[in-house]
Amino acid sequence: MGFFDWQFDDLLQGSLSSRTGRGIRVAIIDSGVHAAHPHVGGVAEGLQITVDGDIGPDFTDRLGHGTAVTAAVKQQAPHTEIIAIKVFDRGLSTSARALVRAIEAAIDRDAHLVNLSLGTTRQEHRPMLERVVRTASAACVPIIAAAPTAREIWLPGALPEVIAVALDWACPRDRYRAVLLDGSRRAFAASGYPREIPGVSPERNLKGLSFAVANMTGFAALALEGLGRVEPGKLLELLSERAA
Repeated sequence: MGFFDWQFDDLLQGSLSSRTGRGIRVAIIDSGVHAAHPHVGGVAEGLQITVDGDIGPDFTDRLGHGTAVTAAVKQQAPHTEIIAIKVFDRGLSTSARALVRAIEAAIDRDAHLVNLSLGTTRQEHRPMLERVVRTASAACVPIIAAAPTAREIWLPGALPEVIAVALDWACPRDRYRAVLLDGSRRAFAASGYPREIPGVSPERNLKGLSFAVANMTGFAALALEGLGRVEPGKLLELLSERAA
């Protein structure tokens, strides 16, 4: 199995209801973005990271996943600025080096948040992911990623500096919940459904943990509006205060 092979099979809370994410830059590290899609409405910047860690200009989404993730973020926080960072090209698989370089690129491009609707269970990559997550935390660029489960230790979501998101099929898309992982670590749970497509049944549309992460990233962008750059612990507090 290649690194990051795809496996992921409130009312807005409190004062977030009046916010749109204006001024917040969100890096979507995924399969790229179809910028002209009506649910996206353009991107602020875009680039590609190859499996070797090289940077190129082609951020066109040929798989559809990154566009759907971006659409979910934009529905929750429509005035966010999107930085599309493509690490998946012809399939949902990339390298640890590419992911590290993508997070570094997000920091270099002044992202306020990084959305990682992806993960790996290969623990040999933990040291390099720990290093780049610490770099992001020090730069006040919170990373939002899939939470570990009872069966799978997802990285980088298992790292304590990352804001971890669990899947809750019963949670409405306009809400999120505060949860505890392993009885102690604070995290969040959100809906696994993406933005609806007219005429397409939710059961036939893309769905899953990746969209729980995307929905939560949208809520995080709302929480940051007017504040800008904050450390991950502060964002965790802000979101916890407004959780259902």
